[in-house]
Amino acid sequence: MGAVQGCSRAGRDHRIIHAMTSTSQSSHTVWHHATVTRQRREQLNGHRGVILWFTGLSGSGKSTLAHAVEERLHQQGCRTFVCDGDNVRHGLCGDLGFSREDRAENIRRIGQMARLFVESGMIVLTAFISPFAVDRQRVRMMVERSEDFIEVFCDCPLGICEQRDVKGLYQRARKGEVSDFTGISSPYEPPPHADLIVKTGERTVDQCVQEVLALLYARGVVPLTRENV
Repeated sequence: MGAVQGCSRAGRDHRIIHAMTSTSQSSHTVWHHATVTRQRREQLNGHRGVILWFTGLSGSGKSTLAHAVEERLHQQGCRTFVCDGDNVRHGLCGDLGFSREDRAENIRRIGQMARLFVESGMIVLTAFISPFAVDRQRVRMMVERSEDFIEVFCDCPLGICEQRDVKGLYQRARKGEVSDFTGISSPYEPPPHADLIVKTGERTVDQCVQEVLALLYARGVVPLTRENV
């Protein structure tokens, strides 16, 4: 399993509480409440706003699955947007590296951005390794309702992830050329209570998409109609 590790460790509750309360905030800002509410936006969209948070090792299929799910939702008339790890690091998080602290800040920024998408009534799909449980929990705590955050664990063996690595990052990491690489020189903490576990190393993309859509229908995020059965 390399550096892949479980989530149970001493001091976890303390780390989560610290992460929730340590973010600085200007004392000169006041949250502005819009006249067009989230409820009105969701009524216009015809579905609920939600964060679909895809997490897993590099090469586990997060981006592929997120975009495939978005394509299906778009075809059904849903308002969606995919936040992809590489794309976000081109702009919003272009100043961050891959240290433990920078990874935490990366996820914090993404979480805040995703929360705004939810307020707009959209389905935002995020595809990030997000290796640390405390950071994912931090995002879950940002949203208004617990059901606004759906954690999808792309469960794929490390060996298969390495086989899929078109960038050659795993090979470079094993040679010591890339530091703090998740699964090799930095740990990945699998979600102990993910909303959905998708075996992306065993199932086809279409099968995985169906699993995600089935969860969205079951939870009432997207209404189940004759067209999308």
